[in-house]
Amino acid sequence: MRIDILTLFPDTVGDMMHESILGRAQERDLIRIEAWQIRDYTASKQNQVDDYPYGGGHGAVLQADPLYRCWEAVCDEVGGPVHTVYLSPCGKTFTQKDAVRLRDTVENLILVCGHYEGIDQRFIDECVDEEISLGDFVLTGGEIPAMAVADAVARLVPGVLGDEMCYTDESHWAGTLEYPQYSRPEVWHGLAVPKILLSGNHAAVDRWRRKQSLLRTYRRRPDLYKTLRFETKQERKLLREMEEEYGQSFDPKKLD
Repeated sequence: MRIDILTLFPDTVGDMMHESILGRAQERDLIRIEAWQIRDYTASKQNQVDDYPYGGGHGAVLQADPLYRCWEAVCDEVGGPVHTVYLSPCGKTFTQKDAVRLRDTVENLILVCGHYEGIDQRFIDECVDEEISLGDFVLTGGEIPAMAVADAVARLVPGVLGDEMCYTDESHWAGTLEYPQYSRPEVWHGLAVPKILLSGNHAAVDRWRRKQSLLRTYRRRPDLYKTLRFETKQERKLLREMEEEYGQSFDPKKLD
């Protein structure tokens, strides 16, 4: 998979995307992540890429032409179909399902980082396939969202992580939050690791982790918990055990 990021700060983005797991994955040619300097594609002698918005208002707007020239250069180098995402507070909130979707359906992903008051709508209309947001807040630029999306998608590419369970066992993969994790030492600041994790009974550990995952989701993200369905005999038995242990109902249908 290839990911190209259009930005005003390619060195910062490039350095981050070539570290740690993603850096090693690129060394093994599992993925490729490139950062492009938008200013390199402006026709302005002053390297200007922004201007005042028509209609007045505060701030400046990234111009369509340098963005388009940069986008076109990426398309020419890729030489195949691309899927272009603009990181915008007006976009759809990004989820794990979106990361999986992009991994499964896109071979060449272009991420466009906005700045100032945004980018010229005409570039969006002509070149952007979808707009994505990290949440209901605003940042000074699109670099952090772009790196977050690139990381979330790239880590799902086969071989980037050591084992598929590295992500299938995590928060949001199956609609729940991940269970608590513990490491050495066994006792720290008077707090001990749960005994079940020291038992060596893998089936019991798996059961404990599933309960903890459900309990954490119930308490922290009731919106997610409401969507869960306990349809098998084993799942209903697990739910009854939790209700006996904690003295309350965990039926998603009974949540307000």
